[in-house]
Amino acid sequence: MAIFKSAEEAVKLIKSGDRVLVQAACATPQTLLKAMTARASELRNVEIVHIHTEGYIDYAKPEYNKSFKTSCFFMGGNIRKYVQMGSAQYNPVFLSDIPHLFRNGTLPLDVVLVNVSTPDKHGYCSLGTSVDVVVAGLETAKTIIAQINPNMPRTMGDGIVHIDRFAACVQVNDPLYELHIAPPDEEESQIGKHIAGLITDGATLQMGIGGIPNAVLSCLHNHKNLGIHTEMFSEGILPLIEKGIVNGSKKVVLPHKIVSGFAMGSKKLYDFMDDNPEVLMMDISFVNDTSVIRRNPKVVAINSAIEVDLTGQICADSIGTTMYSGVGGQMDFMRGAVLSPGGKAICALQSMTHRGVSKIVPTLRVGAGVVTTRAHVQYVVTEFGIAELKGKNLAQRAKALIDVAHPCVREELERVAFERYGPSYVSFNNLVLAENFA
Repeated sequence: MAIFKSAEEAVKLIKSGDRVLVQAACATPQTLLKAMTARASELRNVEIVHIHTEGYIDYAKPEYNKSFKTSCFFMGGNIRKYVQMGSAQYNPVFLSDIPHLFRNGTLPLDVVLVNVSTPDKHGYCSLGTSVDVVVAGLETAKTIIAQINPNMPRTMGDGIVHIDRFAACVQVNDPLYELHIAPPDEEESQIGKHIAGLITDGATLQMGIGGIPNAVLSCLHNHKNLGIHTEMFSEGILPLIEKGIVNGSKKVVLPHKIVSGFAMGSKKLYDFMDDNPEVLMMDISFVNDTSVIRRNPKVVAINSAIEVDLTGQICADSIGTTMYSGVGGQMDFMRGAVLSPGGKAICALQSMTHRGVSKIVPTLRVGAGVVTTRAHVQYVVTEFGIAELKGKNLAQRAKALIDVAHPCVREELERVAFERYGPSYVSFNNLVLAENFA
């Protein structure tokens, strides 16, 4: 039988030395985290683990390091500075593998903090917008503490849990974090047009959030029978659903369903998800399983990068040795898309940073992490076009990448490519031996 307590009483179930999993993204349980942090003087060496969270993050501040040590599997903007200053740590792992760490005992869990919907007439609550890695936590943790929140949408799929599973329940009325994406700028819009041209009718899409994904979605209004199987999604897909363009009719895995692990957006998105049988929020070890992804036809995986070198290596998690985000699910879907019949793995990025630094570079910075290897990437897309790398040798792919780099850096990149690959750079790319190659 469910036991209702105040947040202050509920978090007393957390003991020194415990490992605590926190539900993530827009479902981050703010009230419970604040109550837990308020107990800092009573606790020592509580390890906090989570993927991308939003909102409250005080437990990661240096002054609480004796009480709480944070090890995140992905860095959002709220915790990035604490990882970079050393008061929190990043744990590199594929998103699909995180549930296995809990299930196989590599990282046994003591407590899970969740933010769930109100129970239905049968006593079942929903994990709502963030199912992802939490299902494995619910299966394996000794103690589950739940916020019962009327603002959490009830979603279908793997995230249904009976209220009696909770060691303590706390009634809250916390608004969910809302993510509002600015309209795509000119460069993002051009990238969106390029990528839309690579997407054919009947494709299954994986994409994240932000200006480029939204730009792609805005260019798909003449497509037909698209499906969604993605680790996360935002409200950019809603107009396509309303027009029947996204209907999942050609999918093999759970046809006619939008399959995802977590979602981030505005209240409009959360209202759409609420009690909607078209949306299935699933365990991320299923959603991001390459053997599952590849079964759908024409999977198009669209992911981003911090920088790409002339061989096609993609750094997406760090700026040199400085950690910035994480491995996430990029490789899960890039590989799954390549194995899908007619699938395409796309890396999309603007050619320059806002500070005027080229993102297409001769070599990755010292210490940069290779998230997607040069053997996995198929397409690199910037506002200047599409570099198709599959089947190309190093000299050929260098030329393809230079052609989509910003014009102000192309001459220098050409010089580097010729010095690196010699006459074969000229011959394989059918170039005239120009003076700058001599």
